[in-house]
Amino acid sequence: MTTTDAQTETIEKSPIEVVNSTAQNTVYSILLALSFSHLLNDTMQSLIPSIYPLVKTSLKLSFSQIGLITLCFQLSASILQPLVGIYTDKRPQPYSLAIGMSCTLLGLVNLAFAHSFPMVLVSVAMVGVGSAIFHPEASRLAHMAAGGKHGMAQSLFQVGGNAGSSIGPLLAAAIIVPFGQFNVIWFSLAALLAIIVMLNISKWYQQNTHRIKAKKKVSLNSAQHLSKTKIAFSIAILMVLIFSKYFYMASMTSYYTFYLMDKFHLSVQSSQVYLFIFLFSVALGTFIGGPVGDRIGRKYVIWISILGVAPFSLMLPYANLFWTGVLSVFIGIILSSAFSAILVYAQELIPGKVGMIAGLFFGFAFGMGGIGSALLGRLADNTSIQHVYHVCAFLPLIGLLTAFLPNLKKAKA
Repeated sequence: MTTTDAQTETIEKSPIEVVNSTAQNTVYSILLALSFSHLLNDTMQSLIPSIYPLVKTSLKLSFSQIGLITLCFQLSASILQPLVGIYTDKRPQPYSLAIGMSCTLLGLVNLAFAHSFPMVLVSVAMVGVGSAIFHPEASRLAHMAAGGKHGMAQSLFQVGGNAGSSIGPLLAAAIIVPFGQFNVIWFSLAALLAIIVMLNISKWYQQNTHRIKAKKKVSLNSAQHLSKTKIAFSIAILMVLIFSKYFYMASMTSYYTFYLMDKFHLSVQSSQVYLFIFLFSVALGTFIGGPVGDRIGRKYVIWISILGVAPFSLMLPYANLFWTGVLSVFIGIILSSAFSAILVYAQELIPGKVGMIAGLFFGFAFGMGGIGSALLGRLADNTSIQHVYHVCAFLPLIGLLTAFLPNLKKAKA
């Protein structure tokens, strides 16, 4: 085809066809910027569990109170996220990302000066509100910029967050643990950088809202052959799988350092290195899950991710220090590949509600993490920190419920 013919063909396209064609392009610059923003956001959030050993000693807290800190942070994020998603499905808010990060900034500054348990709770709640505003809209932006590669887009977005979560403990070990809680304030510079990046992303968002409308017109419902009851049942199963994943993740993110210090007598800084290794594995697994789901189907990734962790989680409580580190890598890689697959699977079940689904699942995940942390802290106080890992070892077996999910990849074909 000559250049003239191509130009003629473009001119002959209707405006709707041109918009739809544009909406199918994958905008990697936006996806990378979102991933970087997610990295900064979750680096700051990961400081909260990273300073638990410090505040437990300085404020003389119990494991139950440590669990309440996580619960306060996670619930402030989880309750708001579905509401934010529902609202922005109807009225997109391009500059809400920067507003959310401003809440996180205020929370970090307050946390640096928090010298009582109630002040710590208020600080982490402010960080949670920032997270609640950030995640649904950022997930929608990833969907807008995906160009049809939704699994890849969500994984790229998620891997930034998980990379940030893994970097946080290392930074805390280098900056906060040796020099004190006040040094949390240095991370406010990361919040300011994130606000600048988000303002630039918001400009693209404002200029490309047609991608949302175009997607709604041309997207095919891969679940259109399913009844409303079957769709609701499938969403319920996905929620139970989220419960399994995030209760187990709560045991690792909130109490893994205490477990290592109790069982193997490691120092705080050494245990933070092991936490970094686990969280880095989580980031790696997140990146793998989405693209694989695009190829083989989300259901199979969910199968492998949730149930596949069981052999490793069951061995973990009986392993020595070396094998504990090795097993944590396998657990992190396998378990983390689930969330992107679950989120995109749910968006395919209920198309056109990207913000609502993102808010619902991010919110539920945060809520389960918070509740799990609180309950496991109570369990640790009543028994022992090592007993927590004997109990949690069985949670991945809930992945057997994946058998009841319909195969949407076949529906598309």
